Amino acid sequence: MSTWAAILAGGSGTRFWPLSTPERPKQLLALTGDRPLLAQAVARLRGLVPPERILILTGPFLVERVSATVPEVPQANIFAEPRAASTAPALAWAAHWIAKHDPGGQMVSLHADWAVGDDRAFRAAATHALGVAAEQDVLVTVGVKPTRNETGYGYIVPGKPLGSARQVKRFIEKPSPARAALLRRRGALWNTGLFAWGVARFLGEAGAYAHELAAGWPALSAGDAARFFAAVTPVAVDVAVLERTSRLAVVTGAFPWDDIGSWDALLRIRKQDGQGNVTVGNVTLDDVRDSVVWSENEHIAVVGVKDMVVVRANGHTLVMPTGKAEKLKALVPRL
Repeated sequence: MSTWAAILAGGSGTRFWPLSTPERPKQLLALTGDRPLLAQAVARLRGLVPPERILILTGPFLVERVSATVPEVPQANIFAEPRAASTAPALAWAAHWIAKHDPGGQMVSLHADWAVGDDRAFRAAATHALGVAAEQDVLVTVGVKPTRNETGYGYIVPGKPLGSARQVKRFIEKPSPARAALLRRRGALWNTGLFAWGVARFLGEAGAYAHELAAGWPALSAGDAARFFAAVTPVAVDVAVLERTSRLAVVTGAFPWDDIGSWDALLRIRKQDGQGNVTVGNVTLDDVRDSVVWSENEHIAVVGVKDMVVVRANGHTLVMPTGKAEKLKALVPRL
């Protein structure tokens, strides 16, 4: 039984403006270290999935940049989504393609823009999830234990044991601070978005439950991706399939994980100086604390601030307090 991987590498990363642009979104940026996030995601699969069995789903204008970022992945395996329609259509397309080439295959699904603190533990969790998917004939999601009362993530409440995994009792999306604290105390997990399943089982469950995709199935069967994407309703795989199927399990991963949703996340991920700042590029600080200061080229001097994000990139400057990622996302279309 062969294992494939589908890496979701679409999205424009608006919460990382002005460094992230539609032509160079966050998955192609070296936000957490010296390599782009997508290159790290591909390297993370080494020993689990060979490059020739990695599919990358991205936007039509990013194919060349993606290929240049991860030349080890064959260009034929870089799929340009005809339109952005969230994760359910993308993964159905990938699963259908794999099923056609390897009917008994399994796949793991992951996002290109995560920070993962332990690649070996990540592969161990994915291997465990693939084993449960095969043994129990279920779809498997990987959760991790929360490290803070995060309100921006989805949570999984585990249920009864299912072999070496647990059933999923329910999903809870973006809880209030009080509910996040309660979920954490009661053993809920963050839903990482790392999934594993047999492609035939996934397509069966998607066909049964993802009514948003129903109008597109004939086109997908005919190999017409453009018509499939035009016919479907955009929907996340969590909503369309995982929250509706009864064939679902969760395993717990032991790797540090962050989805790097905004500039603030760098304060958790990158090394801080003695005043709690994260700095990249040519910057000078005086009496600055708990801030992110990033300059792509020019010099930036910042004096006497706390809890701020200051970024100079691509001819633009961003100055905002931490905690304002949603306001930035709303602003970017106007820019």
